[in-house]
Amino acid sequence: MTTATHPVAPHHLPSFITPPGETDVLLVVMAVILLASVLGFGILFLRLHTLPERIAHKSHKLQFEIVAVLGLIALFTHMHIFWIAGLLLALIEFPDIGSWLARIAGSVERIADNQSNGATKLPPETADAGRDNAAPGSREVVGGQHDGNGESTIPKLVPANTGS
Repeated sequence: MTTATHPVAPHHLPSFITPPGETDVLLVVMAVILLASVLGFGILFLRLHTLPERIAHKSHKLQFEIVAVLGLIALFTHMHIFWIAGLLLALIEFPDIGSWLARIAGSVERIADNQSNGATKLPPETADAGRDNAAPGSREVVGGQHDGNGESTIPKLVPANTGS
């Protein structure tokens, strides 16, 4: 059998028309482009969807967890208001009250430990020098204590000896 073209058909066919039984190159190229574009848009969508979580990752743990839950709810319910709420929550910086409270609690514990241990006495020459100029009934500083790190803690005030 010979493949004769129809007399009305053009003699030169475009390259995207394939003869019967051969591979359609245009179909293969378009399938690769379609697959690459679907994967590319999917990755772009997921990167955009996780944007609030990546922003909130730099902040506090509780804020990050709330933003992550809002992102999951937005992903599975297709309600974009949760994503917007997560993005706004991620962009807001809350003050770190927890570290302030931890520092205050640590200072109060050190003060309580110092008061329960009692005041340490100054060397005699330092203690006597302060008593010479003290008015009767006044208070004087008695020894600063040092914690294990070498930092001085708050000195204690005790009634001054009047010397009588």
